[in-house]
Amino acid sequence: MVAVFSSMNRQPVALTASVLLGVWFVYSGGVKIFGTGLDEFTTAVANYKLVKAPWDAVAAYSVPWLELIAGLCLMLGILRKGAILTIAGLVVVFSISVGWAWAHNLDISCGCHGGTAKIQYWHKAAEFAGYFILLGWLWWVERKNDRRSSGADSSDV
Repeated sequence: MVAVFSSMNRQPVALTASVLLGVWFVYSGGVKIFGTGLDEFTTAVANYKLVKAPWDAVAAYSVPWLELIAGLCLMLGILRKGAILTIAGLVVVFSISVGWAWAHNLDISCGCHGGTAKIQYWHKAAEFAGYFILLGWLWWVERKNDRRSSGADSSDV
């Protein structure tokens, strides 16, 4: 009997999920860098009131490049574990930032994908939950592949 997510079925799903998530983060970083611009993103970061100048600019100029590079690595299968951990770390920071804004009733633009739309907090919570579930599953698949390639795990689950 073949399980729905046996190792044979899991690989194409994991590859598709990695590519799509990578594309999403490349887009998110790219639109901030090349689209709306890092100055606008710096304003969005400053609106969260978590850090003061010049640290808002340091964050705003660093995060999009991290998104872009980690997304590319995930898409291309280069340093996959590092890409998964980097994106997970970014999502943790994003979650804390949006949670802070929510707790302080800030009516601000998210700055998430280069847009100026106000944060819809419940939508963001669901989005972050989806990221964490997907990233956790991708990490599990990577760990399973590592054990399989080292011969430590011969089960098909």
